[in-house]
Amino acid sequence: MTMTKRYYIWTAGCQMNVADSRRVAAALERLGYEATRRPEEADVIVLNTCVVRQSAEDKAVGHLMSLKPLKERNPNLIINLMGCLVGVRGHEILKKRFPFVDVFSPPSDPGPLLGFLTQEEIKALEDEETRRRYAIQDGVEPTANGQRRTANGQRPTADTPVLPKELQGRIVTAYVPVVYGCSHACTFCIIPYRRGPERSRPVGDIVREIRALVSHGVKEVTLLGQIVDRYGRDIPDGPTLADLLRVVHDIPGLERIRFLTSHPNWLDEDLLRTVAELPKVMPHIEVPVQAGDDEVLRRMKRGYTADDYRRLVHRIREIIPEVAIATDIIVGFPGETEEQFMRTYALMEELKPDVIHIARYSERPGTVAARKMKDDVPEEEKWRRFRMMEELHKRIAAEINARYLGRTVEVLFEEKVKGRWKGRTPQNKLVFVESDQDLRGQIRPVYVTWTGPWSLVGRLADQVQPSLAPPSRTQPLPLTG
Repeated sequence: MTMTKRYYIWTAGCQMNVADSRRVAAALERLGYEATRRPEEADVIVLNTCVVRQSAEDKAVGHLMSLKPLKERNPNLIINLMGCLVGVRGHEILKKRFPFVDVFSPPSDPGPLLGFLTQEEIKALEDEETRRRYAIQDGVEPTANGQRRTANGQRPTADTPVLPKELQGRIVTAYVPVVYGCSHACTFCIIPYRRGPERSRPVGDIVREIRALVSHGVKEVTLLGQIVDRYGRDIPDGPTLADLLRVVHDIPGLERIRFLTSHPNWLDEDLLRTVAELPKVMPHIEVPVQAGDDEVLRRMKRGYTADDYRRLVHRIREIIPEVAIATDIIVGFPGETEEQFMRTYALMEELKPDVIHIARYSERPGTVAARKMKDDVPEEEKWRRFRMMEELHKRIAAEINARYLGRTVEVLFEEKVKGRWKGRTPQNKLVFVESDQDLRGQIRPVYVTWTGPWSLVGRLADQVQPSLAPPSRTQPLPLTG
């Protein structure tokens, strides 16, 4: 009797890691493994790591070290370290530091683990039919010529499972990587050193993956890239992100499309007009500014000025009137003075983005900033600036969300949380509704009865008295800023 083999995956960091872990889980299940929520029950443990900040790296290392006793008790346990802690430039140092780890996988590459597992299995197999059963069905990402391949030389097919069993029919939204790596190399960023140069996936592979996701009940996809607007730019005469959006838009059963993260230098007019023209592409743009002071932006090697960013935001709102804009801010970058920080603060106060992702600068070994700049802003000052920006964000978000009170919004419902259904508007606003109906995967109009900085609460519009009928969602919200 064959014993059930189990896997456990721990994921930290960005949406790209979430997508990578989903692919690894689906691939392991094609090899006959089943998921477990308890690492001590697993035959294979995958740690998908993030190192964008020191705290994230410390957490990953701590989690990895906690697995060492499991390995000592069970030498047959296979431990796979994956993600940005491994990077793309080899892992000899990590092998010496963590000798109990069996497999090291670069970001977005399940190939080393799957190859290790199938080779272990094939050693004990003789007949060709069984060998075929254990052949890798998903694998390493783009080759040198930009074509995606699987480890057995076959391209993925439309019916290749892309979700683990526990997610099939249960998740409504999914992340789909379209560009791996990054070639821009901001001075603070470790991503180009850990994920390598940008590589765009072929349109056909992306479409096949999304079709498979839709067949499992997914209604919304978010196309991912470190600089997603640069999709196709690494391929001579390649497609643009706008081209890709038009193709994905035609996939039957797909209801919503988002993309992130954009960069001010490559978020062009054609892409904005494509967002405005395609009904399935949501009016939601994530375009980080990082700082509002020109000298800080220059030291960050961002490639634009505060005025450039200001003009871009106004242009986005002009072309897409109902748009929600999210941005990123780093406080305490090397050399950032109080005056420079206040310019960033003033820019956010002026432009009023819907979401401000705030981070305290964390020195990353190997980056230009770590090699050439002194991390001279005290930690307590970083925290002060962080909290100031956080309070500003809370005030702006509450202001913007208050405009939805008494309006009807279209909500795609994802899951039930603590007795209430959770969903999101086209602008990515979080909405909660109480209902006994099964709303998973449905897009329903919701009348907003309460607003706060981080979420909205409402009732299904068909349960609201006609006298309370709200205005149409197509009526533009007042512009901010």
